[in-house]
Amino acid sequence: MTTTPALPSGRAGESRRLADGVHSDPHSLLGVHPDGRATVVRAFHPDAISVDVAYPGGVVAMKRIDNAGIFEAVVPEAQLPGYRLRYRTGDSEWEVDDPYRFLPTVGDIDLHLIGEGTHYRLWEPLGARVIDHQGVRGTAFAVWAPNARGVSLVSDANGWDDRTQPMRSLGASGVWEIFIPHVGAGLRYKFRVIGADGTVMLKADPMARAAESPPATASIVTEPAYTWADGDWVAGRRASDPVASPVSIYEMHLGSWRRGADDAVLSYRQLAPQVADHCLEMGFTHVELLPIAEHPFGGSWGYQVSSYYAPTARFGSPDDLRWFVDHLHQRGIGVLVDWVPAHFPRDEWALARFDGTALYEHADPRRGTQPDWGTLVFNFGRNEVRNFLVANALFWVEEFHIDGLRVDAVASMLYLDYSRKAGEWMPNQHGGRENLEAIAFLREFNE
Repeated sequence: MTTTPALPSGRAGESRRLADGVHSDPHSLLGVHPDGRATVVRAFHPDAISVDVAYPGGVVAMKRIDNAGIFEAVVPEAQLPGYRLRYRTGDSEWEVDDPYRFLPTVGDIDLHLIGEGTHYRLWEPLGARVIDHQGVRGTAFAVWAPNARGVSLVSDANGWDDRTQPMRSLGASGVWEIFIPHVGAGLRYKFRVIGADGTVMLKADPMARAAESPPATASIVTEPAYTWADGDWVAGRRASDPVASPVSIYEMHLGSWRRGADDAVLSYRQLAPQVADHCLEMGFTHVELLPIAEHPFGGSWGYQVSSYYAPTARFGSPDDLRWFVDHLHQRGIGVLVDWVPAHFPRDEWALARFDGTALYEHADPRRGTQPDWGTLVFNFGRNEVRNFLVANALFWVEEFHIDGLRVDAVASMLYLDYSRKAGEWMPNQHGGRENLEAIAFLREFNE
């Protein structure tokens, strides 16, 4: 009878948590660990038959040291800045750079600002970012899920295996993070979230900058490559007084305004010249687009948003939308966008009960549900939620040169008794019907 060697003393319980997807710091167990003049390397794959470490000095076979699928090797190098792992299962072989040898990609200042709700460029530390990290090009993934028992990355890069790339929790911030080397734009991904209640969910990234076209729901890594040519428009906008300037706005829904042959949906690039021609012919100074953030149900016309930071893929890529805005600006037309911070849909793969708790929505159904639309209402009193929304407004302005936002359903935000009967709403701390937290959010957004 053969026995599997045990993990180092004090580590035995960690393998079970790793295998169950609830290890909060897999990097402390996996990856590289200096050991005098040598380096211990550990890797994890439940289905692996063998794993090798390939480094500049040679190849070392790893030993399986735990039934859960943890492998270990001692490499005779005091410093091991780079190496590859060669995996073999019953039916496949592959080689990868080890994600667990990298330091966190989210810094302490970012985590502090996220915690206090004042990180107004939230899309920079969170979501999926193609970056150079420790001399390697790859994608950093980070997601806020403070009550989750475990979070793992699931993507094209690991064959959508929800067991093999657990993420680490960055302390009290509630942020989970992992860096995957040598992957970039175009990668489809989601997060496997084990909720506070033990529920296992496959979630789209709340901070994704691109998403699949519905009905598909995966998030997509994107890397902006567009070069703007609207410098004159932006400079003129900055120098002008919008309050004193005449405004005539043409409101439109991109998906139904005009179609191509056989009723085909036109792309951002196809629509832009036609929209500009129409506005100039009719004397409009601005176009106002019905919501263009990604949304699962086309019949909502964009008013039930699932991915607040991702332009809808129905009409093209994020850079295609940039081209649309740039073209209109170069032709003297401003671009406004309908923005929906009041509520969001209940789709289980999106924001609803994201970490197994009422995270983005208010926990009390008298404040957290919208009876008219069957949607959920944001918890405007939570720092991180306000930050998510305020940063989103700035994101559209900064990343897509949007000239202004028209806020939808403001009345439903301002009044706690909106569309509710007596006894179905909870008054504020002064006994009134005003939603003071939503009012404070709108004030912060305007400022």
